[in-house]
Amino acid sequence: MVKGGMRDEGEEEDQQQGVICWCVTQLISVSVFRNQLYRSQRAFHPAVALQRASEEQKQPPFPPPNQQHSEPPPVDEKHDAKHPDSHHSYTDQGGEESEGYESEEQLQGRILTAALEFVPTHGWTMDAIAEGAKSLGLSVAAAGLFHNDGSELILHFVSRSNSRLSELLEEQHKLVQLGQAEKKKTDEFIKDALEARLRMLIPYIEKWPQAMSVLLLPHNIPSSLNLLTTMVDDIWHYAGDQSTDINWYTRRVVLAGIYNTTELVMIQDSSLDFEETWSFLQNRVADAMNMGHTAKQVKATGEALVQGLMGAAVTIKNLTGLNQRR
Repeated sequence: MVKGGMRDEGEEEDQQQGVICWCVTQLISVSVFRNQLYRSQRAFHPAVALQRASEEQKQPPFPPPNQQHSEPPPVDEKHDAKHPDSHHSYTDQGGEESEGYESEEQLQGRILTAALEFVPTHGWTMDAIAEGAKSLGLSVAAAGLFHNDGSELILHFVSRSNSRLSELLEEQHKLVQLGQAEKKKTDEFIKDALEARLRMLIPYIEKWPQAMSVLLLPHNIPSSLNLLTTMVDDIWHYAGDQSTDINWYTRRVVLAGIYNTTELVMIQDSSLDFEETWSFLQNRVADAMNMGHTAKQVKATGEALVQGLMGAAVTIKNLTGLNQRR
């Protein structure tokens, strides 16, 4: 029942079930259409997007597969003289132009990575991005390449953290294959993988409620879910999951729900080294390993994830600027 009695239980239950169906559908479809959805992570301002579109129209179409590895055409020096912008460049604080072959996306990535150092002080904001640009010797105007809600900085951090986790799991997998490490039990492996990923939030834990609130904005949900699905796919892959039936979907929804709810516990945890968070995580993983795989359980796992998302919205609203982690 919603506080204040504004809605009856039947109406609220119907609405929640609708949200559950939407969330489970999104988690399934996002893994199929990951490449398409990932493009929204790199959205630019209209002027920048138009400029890129104009440049792409001038480029020839991709060659057929049998020609993709052929020798590159010789450099036309006359053409370069007439079109100096054919090489990517940027202007530093001294006003000097540095020539190179760095793409706009690579430049953005460098700025966002540098900006992470300033998040603990400035939060997930344009100020942090501007400071990141300055640390690279660029003009603060470079921050204009990004949206002003800080979403690209947050998504960059999440994507970067997912990549670090994947590299870690790959290294562990190789050690097991070489006989230099023992293979963990599935529940222990999953718990350790999720803990490793969550520990990457610690340097930014005071500002993470702000990040979560931004990721819950409607236009950021597709990219956020995409990255969440990428992470759980990697974990189950290295855990040795080879299921092809309904269990494939169930396990991924369960893991996403566990991560989401543990994240909420973590941002409110004041225990030493987040001991309460890791205890909560271990219990949730143990529960998941003992659960059945019926259609009813699939619905229950979907409810758990949606409750986590709905709880996140309320929790973040309370934490941001008010009751942050003590």
